[in-house]
Amino acid sequence: METQPVIYTDQVSKAASNTTYTPTSQDFSFKKDNTIEIDNNFASQSYWKEVILRYISKPSAMIGLFFIIAITIMAIIGPGMNDFSYSAQNLLQKNFAPRIPGFENLGIFNGSETISTTTGFKTINYYAEQGLNDIYYWFGSDNFGRDIWTRTWSGARVSLIIAVAAAIIDMLIGMSYGLISGYFGGKVDIIMQRILEIANGIPRLVIVTLLLLVLKPGMVTIVIALMLTEWMSMSRIARAEMLKLKEEEFVLASRTLGAGSFFIIFKEILPNIIGPIITQVMFSIPTAIFTEAFLSFVGLGIPVPQCSLGSLISEGFNSFTTHPYQIIPPIIVMALLMLSFNLTADGLREALDPKLKER
Repeated sequence: METQPVIYTDQVSKAASNTTYTPTSQDFSFKKDNTIEIDNNFASQSYWKEVILRYISKPSAMIGLFFIIAITIMAIIGPGMNDFSYSAQNLLQKNFAPRIPGFENLGIFNGSETISTTTGFKTINYYAEQGLNDIYYWFGSDNFGRDIWTRTWSGARVSLIIAVAAAIIDMLIGMSYGLISGYFGGKVDIIMQRILEIANGIPRLVIVTLLLLVLKPGMVTIVIALMLTEWMSMSRIARAEMLKLKEEEFVLASRTLGAGSFFIIFKEILPNIIGPIITQVMFSIPTAIFTEAFLSFVGLGIPVPQCSLGSLISEGFNSFTTHPYQIIPPIIVMALLMLSFNLTADGLREALDPKLKER
């Protein structure tokens, strides 16, 4: 049998066949460029960073957030932007039309208004008639000579405080009630749900009206009234999420390691349902604003001389036919608030739910 000659393909193999080869640094260098490229498009991101990116990519949600921030800032600084207070009255300057500095020659917001009389229409300017050249009511004045600008932003502040406080308290009550009911199940769940059905069967307006008649009218009373009636929807959402998650493996692992029931409820399961909870809170704020406005409109809300958006709308409604400008500012502010919170809540719902992520 003829022996085939050995063919060495490279210098390394030839050297290894003769003597012991000693590796060098060149043997461990990259053949090409030694830089490593990372695909940033598929780099891992944290959950909340991804939520923020999804939220800011939705224009309607950003518009809603902008108006919420703007109205909140104006509710804080707006009442102090002029020399008037929300309760100061001047009957000599009542029913003044809106007047803004620099608009006198533009034909708008110059203090003139056209009113309807028995003989036709008449244009009047109380500023000029009384020689008040240095007085400016930016939104006009009401029937008692109070500045509508100051009262509008003071009312927005009161409405926001009531709505946010009621929504947070409702979240705590409804969330705890629903989580406990769904986790323990059985007879506990049956009894708690029957109590919920009985409470939900009583008309909310009856509960609120009776409470306001028993207690002294004010912000605290309205918050308590909203607290007693608005927590039920939150409890249903919390219970549904609990029923979906309580049989998951991480709950079983915590129970196996000896964790208590309330530890599992509030430490293990609650962080996993924070998205739907936050969304429901944002949806409940405009509901609370509308409920407070309705109570103030029918005379069961904030007592005078304090004001809210609802009480301002009620006062402006009484003089809508003669001075329509008095009702426009609080209506616009309340409509923007409710629309903005709904847009923000809708954006949060899509951002917090991975199932709604755009593909």
